[in-house]
Amino acid sequence: MKKIVLLLVLFFSHRLMAQTITPQEKQEIIQQLKKELLEADSLKKATAEIEVVDSLEEDQVTLNKQKGEWLEGYDVSWWNGGDRRSKPTLAGKYFTPTVMLDINATYSFANPIDNTVVGSTALGRNNEIQLAAAFIGGDFHYKNARARLIAMYGANSTIIPRDDISFYRGQYHLDNAYRYLGEANAGYHFNVLHGINVDAGMFVSYIGLNSYYQVENWEYQASYTSDNTPWFFNGIRVQVHVNKHLKIEPWLINGWQSYGMINHQPGVGGNITWCPNENVKLLTNDYYGADAALIPGRKRFHSDNSALVRYYNSPKSTGISKMAFSLTADVGFEKGGGVNGFTSSAANGPAQYFLSAMFYNRMWFNKDHFAWTIGGGFIQNPGRYLVLAPTGDASPQPNPNNPTTTEGTHPFSANPGDQFTGWDCSTNFDWMPNRHVTFRLEYVHRHANVGYFAGHGGVTSPSGWTTTSVPPDWTPDLVKTEDRVIFAVLFRL
Repeated sequence: MKKIVLLLVLFFSHRLMAQTITPQEKQEIIQQLKKELLEADSLKKATAEIEVVDSLEEDQVTLNKQKGEWLEGYDVSWWNGGDRRSKPTLAGKYFTPTVMLDINATYSFANPIDNTVVGSTALGRNNEIQLAAAFIGGDFHYKNARARLIAMYGANSTIIPRDDISFYRGQYHLDNAYRYLGEANAGYHFNVLHGINVDAGMFVSYIGLNSYYQVENWEYQASYTSDNTPWFFNGIRVQVHVNKHLKIEPWLINGWQSYGMINHQPGVGGNITWCPNENVKLLTNDYYGADAALIPGRKRFHSDNSALVRYYNSPKSTGISKMAFSLTADVGFEKGGGVNGFTSSAANGPAQYFLSAMFYNRMWFNKDHFAWTIGGGFIQNPGRYLVLAPTGDASPQPNPNNPTTTEGTHPFSANPGDQFTGWDCSTNFDWMPNRHVTFRLEYVHRHANVGYFAGHGGVTSPSGWTTTSVPPDWTPDLVKTEDRVIFAVLFRL
């Protein structure tokens, strides 16, 4: 452009002084001016074409995003087991980070001398302040390629996978290889229907309604239905968003909360979620697999079904701003290999099944800055195949140093026909100054038909220390009831 201006200045100045320019010089200036004008015109056209292409690409990116928006336009921040934020805090073009912290302080009225909690995946220690979980990672996205990586540190990296015995089969210590990963998966988004995602890796489980991340849950100590069902899957997942309201999601996975495969058969299952409007969520999770170690003929079926209903919504109210309830009911059984599902049989063995339900009601106040939740549930699990195994000297898990024995010298029994029934109730109060942090105070009561929870004597040794040998006449102190108070600080960015 500068050249064109100079040529024009030169041309018109020479016209004013025609006596100093020859016809040949005049023709050369005109030809050079035409050349520069043509080049400028080509550059302008090329720039316009680039702008059009960029605009089309931006429109396509927008289209891709809209195509895959599940529940687009819905307010789902009230969900139990869902993100309280209306949108990601630091959404980026290629990466959206996630940081979550879960700190708890719990007081058990039994005051176990070894400070160990029994029968919980949310708590590991009594009467202490603990970093339960620290999650850091996020979502990567480039065009239609996608990946999610969430690293997990803190007590939950040991507490949650403790009942997985798949790593005893084969080599390479899968329990250590995966322990510090909460989620790690990658895949591709297809612009079909309302969006289809195909992903492989490690995923958080939906069975039990409650989220893997406590900052998303209405209660801290989950009822038996959630606490005794999977928190993670390892395998392949396909999410088919039929439309804005309906998702169908088949799975091919290693097994029931197992890093590896228990027997020579993968687990299969899936999720169907339907949200007719933003006030109702209905879902079912169903699973089939072979998850009894060294008993490949024993098959497991499980169906988990939930309803979430928001029946009052006045978000700007300084009084009651929301009211909602969640209801979950599970049914399942194992059959074959010496057990017989829902009925006992002399030929096929005792009944071995799972019946459980939980209900919670939540009320929000003062523009959702405060909330009160109350609820509870029950469990019936003959054979105890889904009951969280006690730890320490009461552990029935295999002893890695001596395969013919268990970890504990007084193991909690989980033989076919062993009965286990229980119920629980809890209530809590939340203060949420914003959508990123929650301060929670909760009271929990739990009961079982057999000694199961940690009593004052604990489950480790007479002194409560692992360095103290266990004398022959000492047994873990397992009691039928427990009462506790929990204080938690939950943060999400």
